[in-house]
Amino acid sequence: MTTWFASDLHLDPRQPEITARFRRFLAGPVRGARALYLLGDLFEAWLGDDDPEPSYREVTAALADLARNGTLIAVLRGNRDFLLDRGFGAAAGAVLLDDPALLRIGDETVLLSHGDGLCTGDAAYQRLRSLVSDARVGAAIAALPLSARRRLATAARAGSRAHLAAAETDITDVNPQAVAELLRATGATTLVHGHTHRPAVHPLVVDGLPRARIVLGDWHRCGSVLRWDAAGPVLLPAPA
Repeated sequence: MTTWFASDLHLDPRQPEITARFRRFLAGPVRGARALYLLGDLFEAWLGDDDPEPSYREVTAALADLARNGTLIAVLRGNRDFLLDRGFGAAAGAVLLDDPALLRIGDETVLLSHGDGLCTGDAAYQRLRSLVSDARVGAAIAALPLSARRRLATAARAGSRAHLAAAETDITDVNPQAVAELLRATGATTLVHGHTHRPAVHPLVVDGLPRARIVLGDWHRCGSVLRWDAAGPVLLPAPA
């Protein structure tokens, strides 16, 4: 059976066409699949289970419908939706995975990650990531009034855009040594990740053994999905 992967949809009520595309994807190619893995930044900003945004509730309901029909849904948190918690998982019928996560597909050991933790050349970003990854910080943010969380999210997005505009391209991509070390430590044959918005299939050699890194693109510019069936993995454009 087929397994699908997607990342960095950045679903945003201000861009309903992306949400509509994703819902068509769930109702079309993914219907009847063995599993769907969403590798972070499903939402442009997930403020908590108490956010009443209708388009987010519609996506959650569509995921739950897919899960009820037998497709495993597994979700990694990204840097934009790190507040995803058990409430979302229960509503969507989804399993929330730790990052990185390992799975088996046939004879392959596949490693899944959002990918931001591998961008080790961006020291400023890694300091911020360590801060928001702290469970105590996440709990403190989640306890703020919704209006305060919304202001924080707006400020964070503005700060991210400014940082990316000023940073050199190479430091915002994954570090090859960090990738090799992670593949070596886990024994995985393939790494699948998002975050960098640079979709590609990269053949690698780690300790003399063939490996691969597959990068999923964001749905706002160069969207892509990964289909993995008996014939192996194929990186495809995100459906229209």
